[in-house]
Amino acid sequence: MSFDSFCLHATITENIKRLGYENPTPIQAEAIPHVTEGRDLMGLAQTGTGKTAAFLLPIIHRLMTTKSEKRGVRALILAPTRELAEQIYRAGLDLGRGTRLRAAVIYGGVGMFPQTRALRQGVDIIVACPGRLLDHMNQGNVRFDALETLVLDEADHMFDMGFLPDIKRILSALPSERQTLLFSATMPPAISGLAHETLTDPVTVRIGHMAPLSTVEHAIYPISHTQKAPLLLHLLEEAGKQSVIVFTRTKHRAKNLALQLCRSGHKATCLQGNLSQRQRQIAMDGFRRGSFQVLVATDIAARGIDVSQVGHVVNFDIPDTAEAYTHRIGRTGRAEHEGQAHTFVTGEDMGMVRAIESHMKKPLPRREVEGFEPDPSEFRRSYAPAPRYPARGRQGGYGGRPQQGGYRGQGDRARSSDRPQGERSFSERPQGDRPRDDRARPDTRTERPRQERPQAARSHGNDGRSTFGLSREQGDRQGGQRPRRPAQGNAA
Repeated sequence: MSFDSFCLHATITENIKRLGYENPTPIQAEAIPHVTEGRDLMGLAQTGTGKTAAFLLPIIHRLMTTKSEKRGVRALILAPTRELAEQIYRAGLDLGRGTRLRAAVIYGGVGMFPQTRALRQGVDIIVACPGRLLDHMNQGNVRFDALETLVLDEADHMFDMGFLPDIKRILSALPSERQTLLFSATMPPAISGLAHETLTDPVTVRIGHMAPLSTVEHAIYPISHTQKAPLLLHLLEEAGKQSVIVFTRTKHRAKNLALQLCRSGHKATCLQGNLSQRQRQIAMDGFRRGSFQVLVATDIAARGIDVSQVGHVVNFDIPDTAEAYTHRIGRTGRAEHEGQAHTFVTGEDMGMVRAIESHMKKPLPRREVEGFEPDPSEFRRSYAPAPRYPARGRQGGYGGRPQQGGYRGQGDRARSSDRPQGERSFSERPQGDRPRDDRARPDTRTERPRQERPQAARSHGNDGRSTFGLSREQGDRQGGQRPRRPAQGNAA
């Protein structure tokens, strides 16, 4: 099957060919015809399967080939993180080049004024994070009377981050007659209930088991917690110049580990929830360009990372679920490139190792590195791989075949006391405890009178909107345009 079989608008077909795509992925092949027909759809697929194009292509096609009786926003795409929203927006720029459709991306961490101006001047498509979108809705900056299509991307992750109440508030303001598309990697009860409430006679597209890509080679390293950082430095030397993503459980550890790598001479940066949007953008752009070889990230902050040639993923801390393991290692081995997934585990992590092996239906190879052997007493009960699955795949070192006295190995999960004060996994947080920039702000019109404040004159660049195919400004002011604060003398 080729993209020509979908009979998409000629401009879209030209863009697909220009980007070098020839054949649709399985989820694209199944979803695009149903979305083009206007059916509601529930898509179950892992990260990296091409689901973004599976909803963008038919949405752009329908907006180009049909006319709306009302003026306003015709498509709304909700995403859990700023990085994912930006990724979807950029994909829209590529796929919608030359269509003259107007789009805006809305998320926290940047000024609201350019977003407000773009929304009031009119857009066809909005890509948004729920919290900041509610801010604009509360201030009357956007209406959805003309909405035709709603997309909930990575719905399970929005639930994990506590966005479900915000999503329901947004849904209450949307027309009941609309097309709704829901994409999720897993189907917890809350998301199943949301799908039942929002989808009408949906088509379900399920792309196999949420298993890792076959191009990824896995390895488990049994090790004590104090040996993790030295072993990581050793593996980075073995990786050479290839890009590496290192996952940690907490943002505090991500920050400190990135600093430690920099002091050791590595070009490293971190991506975690306490960064401003500008800092996050600098980190991501630098990693994409190769200015940084190593990106240390938490699960939440890393959602939406779209870098095609990541050579290695290192789980410095083992993930909390088998599904999270699949999402993490899905960052490597993309686009037919081989990837390496390495997981550091301590003795208390072996329960999660067995859960991951059960999820994958095969054991994960254990490796040891000379000089980093584990304490036998810590792993004596669970050192051997689970025997019920036949061993398959290569055994070997970091990017190579096994050497004499080199790698063998197995499994770290930090004790609860290892977690810095105030750090909690998202599964432990109340629903309101999430990145502050993506929280909805109170409705100032009802809670207290709005007072006009003088604003310093500054240039805002363009209006914050973008026609697909044309670049748009980032943020709400350019560098060098921040008004200087007058110098203050010492009091007499």
